[in-house]
Amino acid sequence: MNNAYPTEKEALYRLLRVRLKGLTDGVPYLISNLANTSALLWEALTDINWAGFYLMQEDRLVLGPFQGRPACVEIPVGKGVCGTAVERDEIMLVKNVHEFPGHIACDSASNSEIVIPMHKGDTVIGVLDIDSPSFARFDEEDKEGLAGLVKILEAL
Repeated sequence: MNNAYPTEKEALYRLLRVRLKGLTDGVPYLISNLANTSALLWEALTDINWAGFYLMQEDRLVLGPFQGRPACVEIPVGKGVCGTAVERDEIMLVKNVHEFPGHIACDSASNSEIVIPMHKGDTVIGVLDIDSPSFARFDEEDKEGLAGLVKILEAL
């Protein structure tokens, strides 16, 4: 992690909201905005091994911009943590992915995961997915902070 980022989560996410607004302000390109968001999260968050997006195409999620190791290209709705987040249209905070029924192990080093659905109007258009090699890496503060970042993207 870069020393420019606070270790206290509330301050970290407040700074990330400011930086994300600065990166995306006036930028009309979804893929570019998602790519910069992935890079921002990769730089700022500690103890993660993947940060990126999957985007809806027909009945499945397709790999979008990300930082980390190569990943699964397609995820059916309802499968794995990402597909379940879309099916339920809710944030999935999974402390141990090995206990999640139907978990898709794109990277065997991942042990916990958080997935936030992204909307256009009432429709889920994709998800923000972040993995960690540590168990229980993500908590309610991460859930709120990351949901706030997704809200910025949804408003673009």
